[in-house]
Amino acid sequence: MTGAVAASTSTVQVGTWVMSALHHNPGMVASAAETLDEISGGRFVLGLGAGHLGGGAKDFGYPADRTVSRYAEALEIIVPLLRGESVTFTGEFHRADGAEVLPRGPRPGRVPLMLGGHSPRTMGLAARHADTWSAFATTSSLPEAFAPMTQQLDRICSGIGRDPASIGRSVGVFVEPGNAHAAEALGFGVGITGSTDQIAETLAGFASVGVTRVEIFPYPNTIDTLEQLAAVLAALV
Repeated sequence: MTGAVAASTSTVQVGTWVMSALHHNPGMVASAAETLDEISGGRFVLGLGAGHLGGGAKDFGYPADRTVSRYAEALEIIVPLLRGESVTFTGEFHRADGAEVLPRGPRPGRVPLMLGGHSPRTMGLAARHADTWSAFATTSSLPEAFAPMTQQLDRICSGIGRDPASIGRSVGVFVEPGNAHAAEALGFGVGITGSTDQIAETLAGFASVGVTRVEIFPYPNTIDTLEQLAAVLAALV
């Protein structure tokens, strides 16, 4: 699907948001990322994380134990491969022997990494490796719900000697035009609702809690919702 979107667009960034590293061989992840960057003409962002969605692990036989350790090892292969290095690595879960990604995409060594993390350990992996850290709404999509997380990321970056300003901060939130609050009623937490101006004002407020990028889950996920959100985008720009 990412390749289809990349091939049929020309200006928007294209990415995987937070793909599960546990469901894919790390070498193939790096190879696919370079291919998608080529198809998109240098517009691809590789989003990666440690988590599972729903029953995907059980249904398809993927490992469901020690997920962060498996993810951390995968990054030991993926990150240097994307930076143009040859990788030899032997871990508990993954291995590589002189692995390289050839041919390179249009931005050798420059495919951006967006790494998900809600726990201190996964946030630490993002602080060490990512261009952008990513999180998503669990109980609330409002800006203030993310302030403790961006503050924790600041502390983690400072603790490893990274300038906190050098890492982007992306959050995924539910946006529901109007006042039905259907997403909240279905258990998705407090969504961003209201009029065009109210939604635009709330989205603009993410900058005040250190967020640099907002990923929107339109709710309900329909063309009509997207058309309503076009007015929100116009109000923001």
